[in-house]
Order: sequence, then C-alpha cells, then structure tokens
Amino acid sequence: MGHVLGQLRYWRKQLRYFAGYVDFSADVAQPRTPTPLATLRDCPRPVLLLYGFFSTRRTLEVLERRLRRDGYCVFSLNLGGFKGTFNTRGIDDLADLVRAKVERIYGRNPGLGPLTIIGHSKGGLIGAYYVKKLGGWRRTRALLTLGTPHNGTPRAYAGLALGLLARSIWQMTPMSPFIRRLQRGPWPPGVRLVSIYSRGDGVAPYPSALVETGNLPYLRNVEVDADGHRSFLYKKKIYDVLLAEMRAGEATAPVSIGKLTLVPGASPAATPATAAAAAAPNT
Repeated sequence: MGHVLGQLRYWRKQLRYFAGYVDFSADVAQPRTPTPLATLRDCPRPVLLLYGFFSTRRTLEVLERRLRRDGYCVFSLNLGGFKGTFNTRGIDDLADLVRAKVERIYGRNPGLGPLTIIGHSKGGLIGAYYVKKLGGWRRTRALLTLGTPHNGTPRAYAGLALGLLARSIWQMTPMSPFIRRLQRGPWPPGVRLVSIYSRGDGVAPYPSALVETGNLPYLRNVEVDADGHRSFLYKKKIYDVLLAEMRAGEATAPVSIGKLTLVPGASPAATPATAAAAAAPNT
C-alpha cells in the first residue's frame, strides 16, 4: 500500500509540474486586442514575445506593459493550436510561422530596427529554432528565454499521451530528435542568447534550461529566483534582470539585415517555394 501511495504522490507531482505549462484561467481564451503593427514603423527597438505551451497571448500582458513603459515597441503573434488559440503545434512548424510573419512585418516597415525575441518556456524553443535553423539571425539582435527547457524537460513525460494531439510535448522530452537537431551546429555569433532560469522552476528543472556557452561572450545563463514557472512573466525582480540583459545586448554592434534564405536543418515544411511565397520584400 505504501508503494502505491508513493507512486500516486509521484505522478500527482509530475502532473502539477506539467500544469505549469498551461493556463486554464477563466478569461485566458477571451479575445485580446493585439498591438497595432502600425506602431512598429521606424521603431529602433522592436520586441517579439512568444508564449509557452497551452498558453495564450494574454499571459504576456504584464511583461508587455513593462517593456512598453521602458521604451520598447512590443508585439506578439497568435501561434494557433488548440481552439485556434492555445500553443500546441509543433515547435519547428511554429518557428516557420514566425519566420513568415516577421518577414511580412519587416517588408511593411522598412525602418524597423533589429529584433529582440523574448520566449517563455516553449516560446524560447520556437525562437531558438527560428534564429538558428530558419535564418532568423539575419533579423535578430538577441534571444532571451525565460524558463525554456533547452535540453528538453523530464516533466514532458507526464504528458506523453497528449502527444497525439500536441506533438510539441514529444519534442520537449529530454534529448528528443527535435532537441538534438536544434543543438546541432554552432549558435549564430551575431545574436546574443541569454537563458534566464531558476532552480525553483519545476517545469524546466535545473539543469534543463542551461545552454552550452563555451565561454563565448554572446551566450549566457543567468539564474534568478522564481516561485514557479509562470512567475518568469510577472515577477518584478526577474523583469529587472531581463531588462538589464536586453540593454547589455543593445550595447553591442547591431546585426546587418539581409534577405532570408532557407538554411540547412530547416523544417521540411519550409520549402524554398513556401519561403518565397511567404516572404515580403526586404530592405
């Protein structure tokens, strides 16, 4: 009996950690007024926010307000998924969606400055795949991730049965084929990568959120004190760390902006034909 109770406690804990990915708040699926993209015109410091698994853009509202207050032009994208809103699609597919939408935005706003991407949890993996595998480094100044399982997370095992409906759960298991593909090859040196993590994060437990830095100045792991997985998005002390890292990246030379092309390791869905159809004219 003691063994059975121990197993029940174990799986209850795993499910509680897994629940850190999701947000079932009563208002979470309600329509949210998106940032007018017209406000991005000639903005020198645009910021793209990417939310996590089974979350929506509404979870980013506190972070978005703070960044706007500090002088950034902030926008997010609807990543679709369950009920057309929740983030359940494959990470590589979503990275290609980000690529196409970012190109359209830059095509319509030729004075837009280099992009900073902030990704929470799975959103950080989407941003990393876009930057590293889909040529997003040509647009991006920095990628900052919040509680992102760069090496996969053992907590994803608790949701394996849901992988039939949301294959990104399989992709986030430790050293999955997706994680190995993402880690293959060097990180683009023109893009600052900062992984902000916490030993108190039960969803991306230490050291799953660490990136291999190789003592390179543009690759960083920064530890913070988080009360839980979602606290990365609203805790003031974590925001202060995030802001300091963003400003440190802005002090470096801006990256050059050129035409995006398909690069080795890109998603099979992102063929040259679809890339040409999705991309808008570049500066």
